[in-house]
Amino acid sequence: MKYFIKYLNTLARVFVPTLMVRLMCGVELSDKAACEELRDRLGLEDVVTVLYRNRLRWFGHVLRKDDSEWVKKCMDFVVKGVRSEVDQREHGRK
Repeated sequence: MKYFIKYLNTLARVFVPTLMVRLMCGVELSDKAACEELRDRLGLEDVVTVLYRNRLRWFGHVLRKDDSEWVKKCMDFVVKGVRSEVDQREHGRK
């Protein structure tokens, strides 16, 4: 089930923005127009680029916080314990 949800999230991230851009441009899939070309036509940025920039902005906000703030303390937090073998494989640590 976890992999299916990950698969659906990937599909939603890739296809939903593309379908909206095509709808706004009045272009169908059969027209075979490139997604980058359509986004340029509308003056839109790629979703991944926007999310990346927002995450970096948030990270900079956290770095500027005082060391006494709980958000800043979470950056140095180390979880004690042992990961399961499956969890280690999924995160590339084995």
